[in-house]
Amino acid sequence: MNQLEPLAQEDRDAFLALPFRLKEVEAGQVILDEGSDTPSCIELLAGFTYRHRTLRNGARQIISVHIPDDFPDLQSGLLGTAIHTLQMLTPGRLALFRAEDLQRLVFERPAIRNALWRETLIDISICGEWVINVGRRDARGRIAHLLCEFAMRLRSAGLLEGDSYELPMTQDQIADAIGLTAVHVNRTLQEMRRSGLIYTERGIVKVTNWMGLAALGDFNPQYLPIEPDRG
Repeated sequence: MNQLEPLAQEDRDAFLALPFRLKEVEAGQVILDEGSDTPSCIELLAGFTYRHRTLRNGARQIISVHIPDDFPDLQSGLLGTAIHTLQMLTPGRLALFRAEDLQRLVFERPAIRNALWRETLIDISICGEWVINVGRRDARGRIAHLLCEFAMRLRSAGLLEGDSYELPMTQDQIADAIGLTAVHVNRTLQEMRRSGLIYTERGIVKVTNWMGLAALGDFNPQYLPIEPDRG
């Protein structure tokens, strides 16, 4: 759990001593349905998952995408009711903690409470940036910003190989995350490839012009808990 790395060893040991249940999950599997009871808090150990809401007319909006070591729905676990639907993008592995055990621990261990509170604040910060992305950037800017954010978050998690990473989202899913149609996403990605900003193949994205991509997406990583080291 990356969030516990700055903590004292006794706090880390206390968290790791919590009882939990491991669960292997498949791509596309729904982990939580919106409105369902949530007696557990979830840590994503492996794979990618996303939160979304589907309207009565069938339109879906993806709220967030989560990578290994994230707590993808901490607030729902503590509130007792799922706010959004949580679904796997890829096969993965979850650790399920009883919410009452985690609540007890955060009262006993203020440092753990602060670490999980920081996790929640980062999640809110990312969601706020996604609102700006959908509301104020054009199609190229939206996709560029999404790709830059993924690169930075995956690098922080040690999942970035050079300038390449796995983007486990279909064009339909990208469209639902940034408020476009899949056709528009396809056209825009082709244009970005022709412009020499990115190269894509079989779910792998290689950023070939980081500065150009970041400028196109008006990307400033200050809302993420990492420091950029790119030139």
